[in-house]
Amino acid sequence: MSETSSASQPQIHARGLTKRFGSFTAVDGIDFDVAPGEAFGFLGPNGAGKTSAMRMIGTVSPVTAGELTIFGLDPARHGARIRSRLGVVPQADTLDNELSVLENLLIYGRYFDLSWAESRRRATELLEFVQLTERANDQVEPLSGGMKRRLVIARALINEPSLLLLDEPTTGLDPQARHLLWDRLYRLKQRGVTLCLTTHYMDEAEQLCDRLVVMDRAKIVAEGSPRELIDRYVTREVLELRFHRPEGETDDSAVLGKKLEGLAERIEQLPDRVLVYATDGEAAAAAAYERGLRPASVLVRRSSLEDVFLRLTGRSLAE
Repeated sequence: MSETSSASQPQIHARGLTKRFGSFTAVDGIDFDVAPGEAFGFLGPNGAGKTSAMRMIGTVSPVTAGELTIFGLDPARHGARIRSRLGVVPQADTLDNELSVLENLLIYGRYFDLSWAESRRRATELLEFVQLTERANDQVEPLSGGMKRRLVIARALINEPSLLLLDEPTTGLDPQARHLLWDRLYRLKQRGVTLCLTTHYMDEAEQLCDRLVVMDRAKIVAEGSPRELIDRYVTREVLELRFHRPEGETDDSAVLGKKLEGLAERIEQLPDRVLVYATDGEAAAAAAYERGLRPASVLVRRSSLEDVFLRLTGRSLAE
């Protein structure tokens, strides 16, 4: 551990962190800390400011205003020292298709002044870690999306970083590839690597993050563990009611709203269903039936981080 780090010092410290591009504010005065060994997430819709925040942490985009330190160092003055201890997994894979899987790691190791022998030793270990040993001599181009993402993570680990930045790490991957990637990231966390990631996948945030912030329109609108956010912003259960409406029949949402009024502390009418947020979903369903409601289908489920996300950021697409 370097002289600038300690067990109690945050790996990342931000106060009033701001990023502007001309008159456009991408990150608007956010505060957060990331502790050593923590898995920390930025959750938010596209355009919320997640990637802009990550680029400042990665020292590739200068801070417009506010305070930011990584490992206790100022990125404006100590960018090279910070980058030597960072691993970065960008949204795009940025692999060299002209090189083999192994060569992509060997060449990258040289950027950190590793000897060829040390690069090969680490590359061999990393390919085993991401389950790509049998593809070591293959070209990159024919690899599946999941294999390419695992290779990018292996490449980001070649310098044995203490902090790994992951920008939308599983976008576009199938469920099997995503779960394999989650397993590798969990193993890294067990080894003491600090993870800082952006995602708009709720299940990914619940699976990986010890703590996260929800961003919307360049600001942090909530912070906590996934469980804390669910407990704070939504009820224990959600009752989903779907009503059959024959084609051509007029919208009766106002009438339906009257019948649902007072059924629970929060009710949300959507085009295809009604969401009733209740402590006891079964009791709410029984109460709805007593009021004469006859839904085509009834589902009671536990509240999720997605319910929190949609409550805080809304259901409409950000432009």
